[in-house]
Amino acid sequence: MRKFLLLLYLFPCIPALAQDTARYKGMTVNLDEHVVKAKRIGFDVNGFIKRVEEDTTFYRAFKNLRLINFTSDNDIRVTDKKGGKTIASLKSRTKQIMSGNCRKMEVLEEKTTGNFYNRKGDYNYYTAELYANLFFTKGTVCDDGGGTDKGSLARHKSQLKQLIFNPGKPISGVPVVGNKVAIFDRNLMRFYDFSITSENFTGTDCYVFSAVMRKNLSGIDRAEIVYDELITYFNKETMEIVGRKYSLSYKTLVFDFNVRMNVQMTKLDDLLLPALITYDGTWNVPFKKRETAVFTAKFFDFAK
Repeated sequence: MRKFLLLLYLFPCIPALAQDTARYKGMTVNLDEHVVKAKRIGFDVNGFIKRVEEDTTFYRAFKNLRLINFTSDNDIRVTDKKGGKTIASLKSRTKQIMSGNCRKMEVLEEKTTGNFYNRKGDYNYYTAELYANLFFTKGTVCDDGGGTDKGSLARHKSQLKQLIFNPGKPISGVPVVGNKVAIFDRNLMRFYDFSITSENFTGTDCYVFSAVMRKNLSGIDRAEIVYDELITYFNKETMEIVGRKYSLSYKTLVFDFNVRMNVQMTKLDDLLLPALITYDGTWNVPFKKRETAVFTAKFFDFAK
């Protein structure tokens, strides 16, 4: 179970009342008045939802980080159980430099507090360890390197990609909760309210697909799902993802976790890229201290 919890580290207002509904493979979807108008002049609701389910632009955006120069501000804070007091932290600015198909990272500045590192210089916390694995580069790395890693960390990375880049689909190899993330599964749809709305997101006119856990679910039903909400913002003109919000939680007598993550995208010419990632989460498993942490990753100064 700790393996799944490692995965999580990675990952104008909506009108109050829906004006119409549509269906997609047994899913009832509420539409706001703007989407209803768009539907009347050709907006394909079923095609849009299928695009949500099968989208790959989000995945490509993170892969694109391995192709360009950029600078990032990294802020990781491990807090006490209540989330108020910081017990260890890292703030740094790093720069990725490309040379052909190889990349390396320079640490421009760094400050840590508490026991962020152990005596060997390794990370004391899983949040930091996985963050570094995803966004930091040690030495010179050529190509993607994605198909060469072996072992449990490689499996964690692969499962994390499924969770972040293919939300709503089951995660193979993860016990207990692997199938509980599949919001498009017919057996799980009944636990969610689905909607498509029209909103402005960071200056971009968007269609927004939302899957929000229904209120007042019984304890038995609540135990069948992991996502509290999954909200995705699509640029109306290009249908590329410009933002995504996640909220996941699960609780048993043995373990529990509660994670929230937001992602904002940007573009460099024709490349879609992540610009901002925020994470706020806590998890607890047997024989380990509860770990509560927040982080913010900002990517900028992109250059080919």
